[in-house]
Amino acid sequence: MEGAGTRQDRAVAASGGSVRERVVVRGAVQGVGFRPFVHGLARELGLSGFVLNDAGGLVAEVEGDPHRLRAFHERLTGHAPPLAVVSSIERHPLPALGGTGFVIRPSVHGPGHTRVPPDAALCPQCHAELADPADRRHRHPFITCTHCGPRFTIVTRLPYDRATTTMAPFALCERCAAEYADPADRRFHTQPVACPDCGPRLHLDDGGTRLTGEQALARARDLLAGGRIVAVKGIGGHHLACDATDPAAVGRLRALKERGDKPFAVMAADLAAVRALAAVTDAERDLLCGPRAPVVLLRRRTAGILADAVCPGAPDIGVMLPYSPLHRLLFGLPGDPPGPRVLVMTSANRSGEPLVTDDADARLPALCDARLGHDRAIRTPCDDSVVRVRPDGSHLPLRRSRGYVPEPLDLPFDVTPALAAGGDLKNTFCLARGRTAWLSQHIGDLDRLENVAVLDAAVRHLSALTGVRPRLLAADRHPHYRSTAWARDRAAGRPLHLVQHHHAHVASAMADAGLDGSAPVIGVAFDGTGYGDDGAVWGGEVLLADYDGYRRLAHLAYVPLPGGDAAVRNPCRMALAHLHAAGEPWHADLPCVRACDDRERTLLARQMERGVACTPTSSMGRLFDALASLAGIRHRTGHEAQAAVELQAHATSAMDRCGTPYAFALRGEAGRPHVIDPAPVLRAAAADVRARTPPEVVAARFHHAVAAAVTAACEAARQRTGTTTVALTGGVFANAVLDEACTAALSARHFTVLRHRAVPCGDGGLALGQLLVAARSHGRGGTHVPGRTRQGRPH
Repeated sequence: MEGAGTRQDRAVAASGGSVRERVVVRGAVQGVGFRPFVHGLARELGLSGFVLNDAGGLVAEVEGDPHRLRAFHERLTGHAPPLAVVSSIERHPLPALGGTGFVIRPSVHGPGHTRVPPDAALCPQCHAELADPADRRHRHPFITCTHCGPRFTIVTRLPYDRATTTMAPFALCERCAAEYADPADRRFHTQPVACPDCGPRLHLDDGGTRLTGEQALARARDLLAGGRIVAVKGIGGHHLACDATDPAAVGRLRALKERGDKPFAVMAADLAAVRALAAVTDAERDLLCGPRAPVVLLRRRTAGILADAVCPGAPDIGVMLPYSPLHRLLFGLPGDPPGPRVLVMTSANRSGEPLVTDDADARLPALCDARLGHDRAIRTPCDDSVVRVRPDGSHLPLRRSRGYVPEPLDLPFDVTPALAAGGDLKNTFCLARGRTAWLSQHIGDLDRLENVAVLDAAVRHLSALTGVRPRLLAADRHPHYRSTAWARDRAAGRPLHLVQHHHAHVASAMADAGLDGSAPVIGVAFDGTGYGDDGAVWGGEVLLADYDGYRRLAHLAYVPLPGGDAAVRNPCRMALAHLHAAGEPWHADLPCVRACDDRERTLLARQMERGVACTPTSSMGRLFDALASLAGIRHRTGHEAQAAVELQAHATSAMDRCGTPYAFALRGEAGRPHVIDPAPVLRAAAADVRARTPPEVVAARFHHAVAAAVTAACEAARQRTGTTTVALTGGVFANAVLDEACTAALSARHFTVLRHRAVPCGDGGLALGQLLVAARSHGRGGTHVPGRTRQGRPH
C-alpha cells in the first residue's frame, strides 16, 4: 500500500522541487549515538532540518531533493549505530521551508516513553584507548562512548540525558564538554562520558587504609594475586573476586558467602584464558565478545587450572570476559605486573540476599578483605545474565538480566497495559502495553522480605521508564506464593488474573516463538514445583494449550512428596518415595537406602503408609533428584537442582554408549489424562545399580528414557488432537542433554519443536506467559477478582 510520503515524493519529484518530512523513530534510539548518526547522514546527503530526542524516541524534520531523501531513509535503518534497535519509523509530509543547515536541537521533555538501551560491554575503540599511553583516557576506569558503557543501571528517568542519570553530579571538563557537544565525535551526548579530570573517582578500602586512583587499582591487583578476596563495584552491583586457581581463596569465599556447593561464575582475562578452561565454538565466542557479554555456560575441560571448589560436580563452567574498563584493568594492561588470569566473579551478597549496590553497604566488610569502589552511583541493581549456546547456535537464556534488560519483547497480539508478578523462585516481573513487553532484570527468590522490597523498587523504576500504567495484574495460582500476595495487595481494584503455573510456562514458550495462539500446541512443561488444579504439586505435564486455556493430556504418575521441602533438599528421600510407589523394596545395597539411617527410613515408611505430610507430586524435577540418589551420585543438596545437574554431568559422557535405555509405561484411560509411569524405570535402574552398573550409564539410560517418554506422550497427543507443534518449557529443559535428546527424537517424528530462545525456560520467563494468558482472558471479558480464577480448556 502506497504511503502519503511516497505519493508526495512522486508528485514533488515530477516538479523538481524539495520535499520535507517529519520522521519519528521509536525504539532503543537514545544514548546510542542515533542523533549524531542522523545529523551526519543528513549533512552528507545535503539535507536541511533538525533532529531531537523527546520522551517517546527521536524526531527529525528533513528537507531536500526527494532522491536524496529516499537515500536518507534507506540508510536510516541499514546503517544505524550498533546499539540502536529501531522498532518503527513514521513519515509525515510537511510543507517545505527551505534552509541549508541541519542541526541537533535540545531534548524535549513531555509525556510518552522510549526505550533505554541495556548496559553494553566495553567496545573495541574504548578498549584501544584504554591501553594507549598517548590517549588522555589511558587507564581511565570509566571510559565509555555511544557504543558502550552503563545505560539502564544509571538512568533515573526519561528522557535519557545526563541530568537524568547518576552522572549528573559530575560536571564535564572543557575537553569532555567539547566532545559531548560535537556531533562528529564518538562521544556526542554520551551521558556517562568523563575523563580522569572530571569523572568518577576510584577508591579502595583496605583494612582501614583508603587509597585512590592508580594506587587503589594496583593494591587491588596485589591483593588478588596474594589470594585475598576483593569486592569490586561493577555496572549493576558489587562482585566478590578472588583468584579462581587458588583453592584456599575459593574455599574461603565459598564459606563467607554461605553458598554450599553452588558453582561460581568466573571472569577470564581474554579468549586465550577462556580456551584454557573450555572448548569454545564460534557462536559462544561471538556471545562472549559481544555487547551483551553475559556469563556463557561452556563445557569445561576435564583437566584444567581451576580450583576444584569453583564448580564442583557441574558439567559446565560459567565464563564471562571483562565487560567494564575497571574489570579490564583488574587483569592488567601491557607492562603491569602479572596477576591472576581467571577470577571468580560472584555477586557480593550471601546466598539469597539482594545485590549490593552501595559502597557503604554494611554487609561488605564481612564478605571480603578489601573494597574497590567508586563514586558513580548504581541506580538499578542488575545481576549478570547467564546464557547457554546450543549446538545449532541458538541461545537459551537461563538468566536474562544485564545486557538484555530493558530491551523489549515483541508480542503476538495487542494487550491492555498489564503487570505480571512472576513466581517466587528466580523472580522476574513483566510489564506490557500494545504489542510490546518488558521483562525485568533478575530479582531473585522472594523467600526474603528484602527481595520483595527490591521487586517493589524495580517495578516503580521500569514503570517510569516504559510509561506502562497497568490496568490489570497477573500472578501464579499458588495460594502461598509471596508474588501472588504481592500482586493481590497492589491490585487496588484492578482485575487480578491467577494463572496456572505450567500454563504460564507454555504460554511463555509460545510467545518466545511468536505464536499468536490461533492454534494450540502440545506443551511439555517439566519443572520442580507448580500448584496443580487438584492441589497436588505438578511438574511433569503435557498440556494442550493456547493463550485462552489448557487441557491436561498427560502427566508423570503421582508419588508422595514426603515432608515437602525436606524431600527437595534430600534426594535420597525422593528415591525412596519413588521406589515405594513402584513397589520396589528398599534393598540395603542401594546407595539411596544406605544414605538414610534406620530412624529416617522408619519415619519415611510410616509417613508414606499413613499418607502423613505426603502431598502427591508429578514433578519431573523430583524424579531427576530420585535417580541421582538411586545411582549414588547425590543424596543431599545445598542448592536448587544440584542433584539433577550432577546427574546430567554423568550422563553426558555415556549418551552414545549406554546400551538399551530404560522405558516408562504410558497408561491411557478414556476421558482422563495419560499417565507416564516411571515404575519400570525405577525397577530397571535399581537392578542396574545393584549389578554395579556405572552411574554414567544409569544416568544416560534415564535421559534417553525421558526423551522417549516425551515422544510417546506427544505421539498420543497428536493422535487425540491432530496438533503437531510441541513446546518444550520449564526449568528441567535447562538440562542441555535432555533438551537436545527430546528435540532430536521429536523432530525425527516430524513434530515442529519450539524451544526458548529469548526468555528463560524456567521461572525467569514465567511472567511473560502469565501476562499473555491474563490479557487474553481480560480481552474476552473474564471477570477475575483477587483470589479467584477461571480456566478455558481447548478441545
